[in-house]
Amino acid sequence: MVQTKGFHFPAEWAPHTATWLSWPHKEESWPGKIGMIYNRYAEFIKVVAEGELVRINVKDEQMAAFAKEQLIAVGADLSKIEFYEFPTNDAWCRDHGPAFLINAETKEKAIIDWGYNAWGGKYPPYDLDDVIPTKIGEHFGLPVFNPGIVMEGGSVDFNGKGTILTTTACLLNENRNPHLTKEQIEDYLRNYYGAEQILWLGDGIVGDDTDGHIDDITRFINEDTVVTVVEENPEDENYHILQENLETLKTMRLLNGKPLNIVELPMPTPVIYEDQRLPASYANFYIANAAVVVPTFRCDNDARALEILQKCFPDRKVVGIDSTDIIWGLGSFHCLSQQEPAV
Repeated sequence: MVQTKGFHFPAEWAPHTATWLSWPHKEESWPGKIGMIYNRYAEFIKVVAEGELVRINVKDEQMAAFAKEQLIAVGADLSKIEFYEFPTNDAWCRDHGPAFLINAETKEKAIIDWGYNAWGGKYPPYDLDDVIPTKIGEHFGLPVFNPGIVMEGGSVDFNGKGTILTTTACLLNENRNPHLTKEQIEDYLRNYYGAEQILWLGDGIVGDDTDGHIDDITRFINEDTVVTVVEENPEDENYHILQENLETLKTMRLLNGKPLNIVELPMPTPVIYEDQRLPASYANFYIANAAVVVPTFRCDNDARALEILQKCFPDRKVVGIDSTDIIWGLGSFHCLSQQEPAV
């Protein structure tokens, strides 16, 4: 196994050079609704571009022109937005995009190109998405590491100090890497992400088609603190799942032996569309240089969640953007984005 010696994957709150996105175009991801998502998606880009470059994968000049129309309509700063003709199958750049590593001593940057199979082969084709990291690496002349196993960016969260948080529901699912044991998967995470410790939660929220990504339930907000969603209605099907996650978090210890500081975040009122429970969660926020963008869902808990997260990020403005239409695609702002760290 190749070791990315000297490299590590920084925490999301570390300074970014850019945020990477893949422009949404797959109608099957938002059946009957894709036209309704662009305004909010463009708002997201506008907010992120206030503090960093936004780099967007598009199919061709026609798609870039359409994207620019949407961005102009919300007043985004086009001078901070770049387009790259790297065609994709879908929009979920957290999972198919480049996992950027940095070497703090040499000031080098590299990319991991994990295998990508659309969450266990659920949504073929995914051949274009699978090669996005290598295409970006080649374009920028960056080293690209190829571990040869499936791994998605939304399945792991980082404190930037050697600890990775993930779930057994996703990483141990037989539709990802059935030939690997838990210990072997941990070896890959440690070796390629430059980590020392893997902490495991259990199940993800109901409606999450990724088999339990961590970025819908529990997120690091600094090196020793997490926010975790809790369901306050005991009758809700997420209640026991999230209580179990909360109790597990309380037993965890970091590399320095300290317990986690835990901040509880409410869940939104269930979002149901065409009789389908959608994976709506305030934990799917994105930490940009100048802001933290939080999905909101037109419910009473929106304001509470934004207030809690603003206290968690005193150095950034917390911005809520309506994700009620976007979540029909079964993901939100964190799922759509991937940060490129500065060195």
